[in-house]
Amino acid sequence: MNLQNVTSLDLIKINQHYATKYEAIESLTEALEVAGKLSDKEQYFNAVLDREKLSPTGFEGGLAIPHGKSKGVKEAAFAVATVSKPIEDWESVDPTNQVDLVFLLAIPEAEAGSTHVSLLAELVTRLSDPTYKDQLVKMKSPHDLYEALGDAEDKLVDKEEAGEETRPLVLGVTACPAGIAHTYMAAEALMKAAKEMNVRMKVEKQGANGIEGRHSKKDLSEAVGVIFANDVAVKDQERFKHLPTVKANVASPMKDGKGLIEKVLQKKQSTASNTEHLDDMSEDEDHKPFKTEIKDSILTGISYIIPIIVAGGMISAFATLIAQGFGLEDVLATEGSWLFQIKTLGGLLLSTLMVPILAAYMAYSIADKPGLGPGFAAGVAANMIGSGFLGGMLGGFLAGYLLKFMKQKIKPSGTFAGFVSFWVYPVLGSLITILIMLFVVGEPVTWLNETLINWLDGMTGTNAIILGALIGGFVSFDLGGPVNKAAYTFCIGAMASGNFIPYATFASVKMVSAFSVTAATIIANKSFSQSEKAVGKQTWILGLAGITEGAIPFMINDPLRVIPSLVAGSAVTGAIISVANIGLNVPGAGIFSLALLQGGTGGVMNAVLWFGAAVIGAAISTILLILTRKQKIKKYGYEKALKQQAA
Repeated sequence: MNLQNVTSLDLIKINQHYATKYEAIESLTEALEVAGKLSDKEQYFNAVLDREKLSPTGFEGGLAIPHGKSKGVKEAAFAVATVSKPIEDWESVDPTNQVDLVFLLAIPEAEAGSTHVSLLAELVTRLSDPTYKDQLVKMKSPHDLYEALGDAEDKLVDKEEAGEETRPLVLGVTACPAGIAHTYMAAEALMKAAKEMNVRMKVEKQGANGIEGRHSKKDLSEAVGVIFANDVAVKDQERFKHLPTVKANVASPMKDGKGLIEKVLQKKQSTASNTEHLDDMSEDEDHKPFKTEIKDSILTGISYIIPIIVAGGMISAFATLIAQGFGLEDVLATEGSWLFQIKTLGGLLLSTLMVPILAAYMAYSIADKPGLGPGFAAGVAANMIGSGFLGGMLGGFLAGYLLKFMKQKIKPSGTFAGFVSFWVYPVLGSLITILIMLFVVGEPVTWLNETLINWLDGMTGTNAIILGALIGGFVSFDLGGPVNKAAYTFCIGAMASGNFIPYATFASVKMVSAFSVTAATIIANKSFSQSEKAVGKQTWILGLAGITEGAIPFMINDPLRVIPSLVAGSAVTGAIISVANIGLNVPGAGIFSLALLQGGTGGVMNAVLWFGAAVIGAAISTILLILTRKQKIKKYGYEKALKQQAA
């Protein structure tokens, strides 16, 4: 909003002396009348004083924005004054505020809900920057202040700071399903690449702790573009719709951060002369390929059900442990008892909430907020017909793409905007989704779900070994990439259907890659570079927590040797866990899962087998890592091999 449009030179007063708030308001009201903005000066002046009685119009840092809405105002306008000696009697949000800059707003009563809000918002947004506000106060003439009101804030930056502010600002948003390692590693990679390119970079991390480093309004207004490095849906993505966009998966910044930044800068150059169309261009660029949208939808849904599964599984487990530890098995078995109710609550979180939440947030990933209601409805329908996890996934896709289609064909605009947003989308969308789930796809999906459960429950011997080996190999094939996520999705689906063996396999294998990298760099110390040995020393700790990402640098540098080495050991670990029939009903990984293991031989032996399988797999991978590295050194020579590795 150009503030010059609602003021003029004769409404700007510089270096005034006002003894009181009343005197300042009276003087600026007089200026508004002389400028022809008022039809009834007294009526408007009283409206301003009445507004002063409601709440403080002084803010902080010397700022005050009194305002009045009145029929005595001809057209919206404001008068502004800088004050030579601060006004001390102005009631303010900050009790210590001494006013030296006053904006008096005059709003016609008919524009109370539109112009009034827009003008206030623009002023508060600009003046929240202390530098901007202080420079307004220091203006020497009405003309200088008038020019500043029309220009962007960055034109007021001191010359000594101009070099910093003229560097382009690129924004980043990183998000991965777990919200831990990849989210932060991608952010660090973008920051490092930007520093090397002499580009300003600010990264918002949407991880396990929510949004960290949230982009401010100032960031969004100054940025030349945004990089989305994400494997799950970005929260509040509409904030960025005016910016050129580059989309990538969360691992991309670690491979080519500079390339992503260069793409943003090129897009900015190609749109700089046509900024009025940035909204439309951004919407076009936000369109995902179908395969990417499907993957992001599944991962988003899973990321939202993990807390529910963890809470439900842990509550049920705690109830059982309390009963066993204190001899309360009879209490646990008594319907209606406190312990029975606690365990039942944990079970209900899994059986009742998990599938609807999965479906809802898959739909949300595809169609944004309008997809939530129909997505929840699809999940409830999946529970009703017994189609379980598979039915929830299908319902999420169905609701998401239905609402995406409805948003394109039925747009909320004009008189019926509210009706479309709050009735058509949720009610009609939910009704159509439910009817399709119940009467079209229900029976086939239910049959498929039951067949999968029976197949998993009946797996023994060779079949169990093959399944475990496949899961293990998938987990370590790309260490958090699409293949790993496919295995993860399968294991979560099996868990949701009541078979806990695949996830126990997944959790044990997660330790293999980290353990083997540490062991290889210690045992064959001279075969690895200094940077690899430094990484290797820390990786085993990540392995204890079930985090595979520590091995990523090794995989990226030498994929043809490292990937087969890790996959081989992981396949062995997976086969051992699967054939041992050990289960885990709470998503987790690493040693934190030891106390929650089920099935198998039970007790301590389960823990020994489960952790021992990871150690055996890591030993195999360690041997292969060392042998393949020595083969590489033999082929290329030690110095050349290490240089090639570093490159």
